[in-house]
Amino acid sequence: MLRTLALRQLDETLAQWRTLPRSRPALGWLRAIREALGMTTRQLAKSVGVTQAAVVDAERAESRGGITLATLQRYAAALGCELSYALIPKRSLQETVEERADRIARDQVSRFRHLMALEGQLTSRSHLEREVEDLRRKLLEGKHSRLWQ
Repeated sequence: MLRTLALRQLDETLAQWRTLPRSRPALGWLRAIREALGMTTRQLAKSVGVTQAAVVDAERAESRGGITLATLQRYAAALGCELSYALIPKRSLQETVEERADRIARDQVSRFRHLMALEGQLTSRSHLEREVEDLRRKLLEGKHSRLWQ
């Protein structure tokens, strides 16, 4: 119950992030914001307490995706910005968990069905779907860590 509530609450929080555009300036946020503020690399360097070359290196690293969060945080603060960091699931976490449980249930029932067919005991499609749904429900009620083994 608590796990389901925590999952639902996190999904609600992340839903807002999923609606945001995913683009960033081609040369990175640091450079775009610095230039928009009319600040030189030398001025930003003084504000951060680093060399001008370090600012240029940080801007290049960010544009390539190689900057650390700690470094980005320091520069963001010097630019009067707040760094927001999130992993944004492509779909809700609940859907991801349910899809995984469904896939596992279908795989297990399919293997069972194959064995039944070999023994000449094939069951109806509706019976198999009920089996899938029962197994799916049990997987979702159990520890979710079992879904990712």
